Amino acid sequence: MIQSIRHKGLRLYYEEGNGAKLPKEQLTKINRILTALDAVSSEDDIKVLGSGIHQLKGNYLGFWALTVTANYRIIFRFEAPDVVDVDYLDYH
Repeated sequence: MIQSIRHKGLRLYYEEGNGAKLPKEQLTKINRILTALDAVSSEDDIKVLGSGIHQLKGNYLGFWALTVTANYRIIFRFEAPDVVDVDYLDYH
């Protein structure tokens, strides 16, 4: 289950359904990703998410990333059984 979201627009969308601070054309995919992350309770759940799921290195060591578009990702950390520090960014 998602416990914390860093990105203000993503948090607003998750908590209130208000996507005004996110790209309109990405809302459907962002919604699918957030719904999937909310259901995660184990690392095995993460590995079957698809959307280019991968672990990050360097400055984002300990984070997982899901592809939203070619440049944008939703990243998060997993602290069993919760998803924390969810963020939406272009880290390329």
